[in-house]
Amino acid sequence: MPTLMNRRYFLGTSAAAAAGVIAAPSVLRADTGTLKVGTYGGFFQDSFDAHIYPAFTEETGIKIESISEPTGSAWLIQLQAAARAGQVPADVSMMTQIARLKGEKEKLWLPLDASSLANSANMPDHFIHKYESGEIYGLGAVSWYINLVSNTEVYPDAPTSWSDIWDAKYEDSLGLLALVDNSFLLEITASTFFGGTAILDTEEGILKVFDKLAEVKPNVRLWYRDEGQFQQALETGEIPMGQYYHDVTGLAAADGQPVRSTFPKEGGVLDSGSWCVLKTSERQTEAQTFINYMSRPDIQSKLSRFVGTAPTVAREKTDLTVEEFAAVSSDIAPIIPRYDIYAQRGDWLNQKWSQLIAS
Repeated sequence: MPTLMNRRYFLGTSAAAAAGVIAAPSVLRADTGTLKVGTYGGFFQDSFDAHIYPAFTEETGIKIESISEPTGSAWLIQLQAAARAGQVPADVSMMTQIARLKGEKEKLWLPLDASSLANSANMPDHFIHKYESGEIYGLGAVSWYINLVSNTEVYPDAPTSWSDIWDAKYEDSLGLLALVDNSFLLEITASTFFGGTAILDTEEGILKVFDKLAEVKPNVRLWYRDEGQFQQALETGEIPMGQYYHDVTGLAAADGQPVRSTFPKEGGVLDSGSWCVLKTSERQTEAQTFINYMSRPDIQSKLSRFVGTAPTVAREKTDLTVEEFAAVSSDIAPIIPRYDIYAQRGDWLNQKWSQLIAS
């Protein structure tokens, strides 16, 4: 996943201060124990600590021990080692999708009782994760969009399609994410030129997409890992176009920066994290209560206001205003990353990316 701590810290300095408070139910239940919940660190974790966990505890009586997760694969490795040792560094973890799939392969996640997850009915299928047996083991926690962004002073007219980044008029003008598994440029290319991501089912199809993606290279000035570096270059017009996070770009625009985020006609890329329960946890009931609570439309609306994430539930089920929804999401059908190919063919994809794109 992206360096969400930095991104969410920026987000919090503007959005959280201006957001309205949603009243939490005041029913206080008997103390049913402590649940260890892991989330991405920094402002993201701080927001959960301040705005989500206290209201959950007040409503359910379940206390939360907030755990800060390291980024990338480090948390998955820690959970794997803990499970082998019978330990529980966190009962519930917010997992990146590739890590979730790797955990699924070794059945690292505790199967959940579908009857205790009634609020999963509010979610599209791609946020409901099941073993081959049909048992649910995870639900979508938060999501965010990667969009086509541009400097309004350099380009007064907004681009409308991902295909614009291949246009020769944007030579040496783009900033694109530097890794195959965080840029999702394969999915963008497949959706724009090959009718969808089904072509990525085979290595032959992936190579065709790589060939098309390679044509964008003359237009790229920066393959970036440092989000702050690209954001600054976008705002100054030094690198006036590229791909970036919709919510952060919108906040920069609200602060007077000459930038815009555009949902292309093919859709923005909808990345996400999901809740999973470690198989060694003895807090299944409490964990399911928490995950079901987080899947409620009012809680997803609260996350949109305080954390800046896109709701994982249908828009019409939320109470977000038009402006609040537009700040984090879109009605245009999104491009859903093919996390499965990164989990299954990660080494090969990284090798081809280095050979064909990053060279």
